[in-house]
Amino acid sequence: MHNTTAQQAKTDDLHPGHGISFKQALLTWLKISLLSFGGPAGQISLMHKIIVEEKKWISEQRFLHALNYCMLLPGPEAQQLAIYLGWLMHRTLGGVVAGVLFILPGALVVLALSILYAGYQQLSIVAALFYGIKAAVLAIVVVAVIRIGEKVLKNHFMSAIAGCSFIGIYIFSMPFPMIVITAGILGFFSGKISPANFEIIKAKTATDNVKTQPSHALDRALCSSADNSAMQHIQPSLRRAMKVLLCTLVLWLGPLLALSLILGSDSVYSEEATFFSKMAVVTFGGAYAVLAYVAQQAVGVFGWLNPGEMLDGLAMAEATPGPLIMVVQFVGFMGAFRNPGTLDPMLAGSLGALVTTWVTFVPCFLWIFLGAPYVEAMRSNQYFSAALSTITAAIVGVIINLALWFSLQVIFAQTLELQIAGLTIITPNWASIDLSALLIATGSLIAMQKYKLSMLKTLTISASVGVILFYLA
Repeated sequence: MHNTTAQQAKTDDLHPGHGISFKQALLTWLKISLLSFGGPAGQISLMHKIIVEEKKWISEQRFLHALNYCMLLPGPEAQQLAIYLGWLMHRTLGGVVAGVLFILPGALVVLALSILYAGYQQLSIVAALFYGIKAAVLAIVVVAVIRIGEKVLKNHFMSAIAGCSFIGIYIFSMPFPMIVITAGILGFFSGKISPANFEIIKAKTATDNVKTQPSHALDRALCSSADNSAMQHIQPSLRRAMKVLLCTLVLWLGPLLALSLILGSDSVYSEEATFFSKMAVVTFGGAYAVLAYVAQQAVGVFGWLNPGEMLDGLAMAEATPGPLIMVVQFVGFMGAFRNPGTLDPMLAGSLGALVTTWVTFVPCFLWIFLGAPYVEAMRSNQYFSAALSTITAAIVGVIINLALWFSLQVIFAQTLELQIAGLTIITPNWASIDLSALLIATGSLIAMQKYKLSMLKTLTISASVGVILFYLA
């Protein structure tokens, strides 16, 4: 009987009631992992396009519901969203595959570039490639802002929330968690007064299943009593939560403890594991929110990087698929490369990169596997849905800030700090404008927005044009 039950569970994982086979999902996650350029905005937009619009596996409301939970968590929200969606479709195995594939291509490329950077310091061709790619990535982020804004900003109230969010983070430097919490509280209470303004993420009601049959595979399965047995994993369970907590904590903190016992707490590997484990629980707001602090510690405290090298690492992460926080892998590599002990510097650097990547991304699986069932259970709560709607609108403002920040870095060689009433506002130095980068970015934007050129083709063309312009300059 036990074997029969286990075989049935395995069958449900690979061929669940929603009809999305594990092989289909695996190939899709592989495709997403290879195309996940453009930072969180571009990556989330890519997942939405493929999983919601093209495949029709998950509905808009369920996608946004999952996205808002991921936005509340520390760490790379795009990877966490991939884990969440993979878990929804194929349980724990699906979440692990989606999460690992999301970071694997970028991790391998950043490792290769780190070896090249540390060993040869001959990065002219790499810099030339990055020159065009970064400009195209800027266009990808702008397109993502436009598309997400069109879907989220359904009324003046939501537009005002997005505007206030942008002003709060850009002008007043409000912490990202404060923006999210404020928006959520506003939505929770305002939803009781004027529920019509909160239709971005609708609460699921009992009548929804009666009126219409959902057009997305997962939602159809959840509406069908015959298929619900294959979706029992989304039901909250204290026993399951404790198992998840124990297993993931062992996987996360076990290597840290082992490194400390074997090599000592003062070894570079132990220092990296401890430091980046701390970063994994405070990286709210994405990579840009914490990179300044990481750079300060890596240069001034630990001596892992030389001044200015953080920007080189960021360029690697921006121009490769996967989360931008992958830049910490470069930091881990360089730290161990410069403190190899008895090991070969390249081997030491590779081990440092592995340790850093492990402790940075393993916690993401903990947050999702532990909290997702409870988040799914709250989809039927009208006030919770209203809170998530305002959070969604606020996040549009945050992404606009990201697009602006990125444009300042790509198109202008220098920026200025404008002091107004005690506030510091970053503005471009117009004398330092890079017309070639502006040309590539504008061309990429027109190609994708007007002519619907694919992301991969846009990046390829931009990289080629960038190499030519780089060497002509």
